[in-house]
This record gives sequence, C-alpha cells and structure tokens, in this order.
Amino acid sequence: MRLVVATRSRDKMREIRQILSDVNSIELLSLEEAGVPYSPEEEALEPFGTFEENAKSKASYYRAKTGLPTVAEDSGLEVDALGGKPGVRTKRFAPGGLEGKERDEANNAHLLELMVGVPQEERTARYVCVAALALTPDRVECFRGEAPGRVLEKPKGASGFGYDPVMFHDESDRSYAELTPQEKNALSHRGKAFRLMAQTLLDSR
Repeated sequence: MRLVVATRSRDKMREIRQILSDVNSIELLSLEEAGVPYSPEEEALEPFGTFEENAKSKASYYRAKTGLPTVAEDSGLEVDALGGKPGVRTKRFAPGGLEGKERDEANNAHLLELMVGVPQEERTARYVCVAALALTPDRVECFRGEAPGRVLEKPKGASGFGYDPVMFHDESDRSYAELTPQEKNALSHRGKAFRLMAQTLLDSR
C-alpha cells in the first residue's frame, strides 16, 4: 500500500520512515516522491487552534493533490507553566522568521528565557503529535500520541531536532536529544501516533 506522508521536513520524514521501518506492506512516499511541488498556499493550511484540525486540513489537502491515501501530522510542545504554549505555534514560537537549525535554536532560547525562575517541579511539559489519515476524501481519522518531559534550564545533547535539547525525559534520565533514534522513536509522541495510524491502515485493507 502506498501512503503519502505530507511533510516537507526532512527530519520528520526521516523519523517517520524509522518508526514504520518494520511495516513492510506500507510504501511511504514523500511529497516530492509523490510529485507534489511546493506551493505558497501550503502556508495557509494550519490556521486552526488544535493539532487535530490542522492535521486534518493538511491530510485532506494533499489527499486531493495526490489521489492517494495520505497522512499528515501536526505536533508541538505544551508547557504547563506557560498555559500550554507554544502548542500549535510550536514551530513559529520565537520571533524573527528564521528557518531550519537557526529557527530551532531561536525557539529553544525563547522558551528558556520565558522559563527563567520557574522551579523544577513546575517545568512539566509534553510533546503532542496528531497524525491524520485521509483514506478517502470523506474519511479522515486522527491518532494522538503524547510524550512527557520537563523543560531544562539549558540545552543538553546533540541528537534529535526541534526542542529535543531542552526537553528532559525523566524515565530515561536524559534529554530527548541524548536518546538514540531507536530509543526516541520507541517512546516519542510521533512514534505513538504513527504506530496507531499504521495499525488502522493495515486493518482497513
């Protein structure tokens, strides 16, 4: 079964391929492999206030473009001391309009600045991922995964991407950026959501 993964993030695409690497009956296609060139209208696909609505918006859009079953995700970080922020604004949390690694570093620095003075017991947070699977134009199902953590006072680790260097996983006693890809995928929000999605996709055959 061919499944389009609607993301232009190489980091996310790599993780999703790793997460589903043992599901041999699903062939994952990136947007480029599915023949979908970038369009500026993609920037308006995530206007909603929930991960579910944004993920469904993207899945339906790219399902219409490709004619193939499509999965899209919206994910982010919810910090309790910040009232759940950055939430759906996770990617664009810091001002400045940066991209790539510079954007990640700016987001992390902005978060740590906002968390100055917050005691350890109040630095709780969670990663959230919602994967929306559009099997047909009229059928879109959502799968939610969460992974707990605490916001560190300074970055630790060089693996992963996004907020991984500043998110500490208590059970592992390491930051997400100190985990191996296999360890991270086994417990991550994205791993949980996409494994649920894959099972539903296989059951639908």
